[in-house]
Amino acid sequence: SPVTGREGRITMTQEMLNLQWEAMSLYPEGHYTRRIAFKPTVTVPQGWEVFTALDGKARSGDTVTWETVDYETLVDSPIFAGRYAKQWSLDPEVTLDAVADAPKYLELAPQNLRTFEKLIDEADAVFGARHFDHYNFLLAMTDRMGGIGLEHHRSSENQYEPEALIDWEKMDWARNVVSHELVHSWNGKFRRPEGLWTPDYRTPMQNSLMWVYEGQTQFWGQVLAARSGLWSAAQARDMLANVAATYDRGRPGLAWRPLQDTTNDPTIAQRRTLPYRNYQMSEDYYSGGQMLWLEVEGKLRELSGNRRSLDDFARAFFGVGNGDWDVNPYTFNDVVATLNGIAPYDWATFLRGRLDGHGSLTGGLELAGWKLVYRDTPNDAYKAQEKRAKAALLAYSLGATVLDSGVVGDVIWDSPAFNAGLAPGMKVIAVGGREYSSQRLKDAVAAAAKDKAPIVLLVKQFDRIETMNIAYHGGLQYPALERIAGKPDRLADLWKAR
Repeated sequence: SPVTGREGRITMTQEMLNLQWEAMSLYPEGHYTRRIAFKPTVTVPQGWEVFTALDGKARSGDTVTWETVDYETLVDSPIFAGRYAKQWSLDPEVTLDAVADAPKYLELAPQNLRTFEKLIDEADAVFGARHFDHYNFLLAMTDRMGGIGLEHHRSSENQYEPEALIDWEKMDWARNVVSHELVHSWNGKFRRPEGLWTPDYRTPMQNSLMWVYEGQTQFWGQVLAARSGLWSAAQARDMLANVAATYDRGRPGLAWRPLQDTTNDPTIAQRRTLPYRNYQMSEDYYSGGQMLWLEVEGKLRELSGNRRSLDDFARAFFGVGNGDWDVNPYTFNDVVATLNGIAPYDWATFLRGRLDGHGSLTGGLELAGWKLVYRDTPNDAYKAQEKRAKAALLAYSLGATVLDSGVVGDVIWDSPAFNAGLAPGMKVIAVGGREYSSQRLKDAVAAAAKDKAPIVLLVKQFDRIETMNIAYHGGLQYPALERIAGKPDRLADLWKAR
């Protein structure tokens, strides 16, 4: 395991372990991985609890074994183990298995536990079938072990901030990772793009349908968070506003790079930090895909007189074969055919226009009866995002993210900050002649809207220090959703518990 973040994701601390089998095993070439038998055995530190989706658990002291299993299932069944651990039963087939940095982080109030139970109920209502005999939410309450959100067929690896269960209201922004990864049991593990189903782990995968695999999972993960109560309706609106703003003002790269092309990024960029990510774009099939599916949802309702929706697609596409675990591959044409079975339309042209074009991805908001606006105060989800980032997030006004330390993060291409010469990696030393702070930068942006004077920054790059004048007078701009008069509220219906 890496011992510092510079070496990779930390997977073991003094209190817990995340064991991923593919990182510590070899398999013989020339065989389908699902045909290779493996008898798993693990020895953990004294007294640690061990959680996994593997079957036939037997323990002798601190050595744990399971039934012989094929290698594909083994790799799809990671372990969370820890000194401080607790398990909750969410229904007869589903458990929430948590490890933590300290015992106090495992105190989950009954009313909050109920939201996880309702998450299972709401997923069943959407898909109408299960493709697992049991399911384990593996959850690490930690800021020591590296963060993760990773899907598996009968489990998922998830990380929350240590206080997320005990400081429920302040940590609302973090909770939807479990709903996202749960959806993957249907979308990605059971129904899988044909190019992603390979005989072994060295055969290259084809990612062209990631806007379904991840994009629709992003859509359902947030919808189920709202339907279950993991998020309130207000929180869901704030989060959607923030995503919509990304594809309204925060991705100038859409002018040259289509959403479809970002499905190549796992190969090209490999999740490295990119300069000017907003212009280069990277893996936008997640949230850009979410916005595409929100528009599909609205179009289905429009075509059917509000009688059909993406719920019908989910049941028809992912809910087939109750109890079936075998991978069921699909193609672009299968997606189109299922949509046509719900509401006939030229869905191929509709989807290709959003995937290959350079237009807006926010059309679903208007179909839902809402519009994106910008205000001078951030919504609660945006405030939480700033607190987590320890930064002034001014992408939609000044055009830059500046850390509390003064280091410049991303700068929006062709924004006022960009055009003045501000670039990622520079350090802002002072604002208007006073030592830098995030609040002073925000105050200067607000003041420039009234006095029309440029925003004056003292900036350091390498060993050079220069004064930079930014001619921006639009004030602070934070995203929010606002109702469109006379149109029905389709978001309220979308987020209503089933």
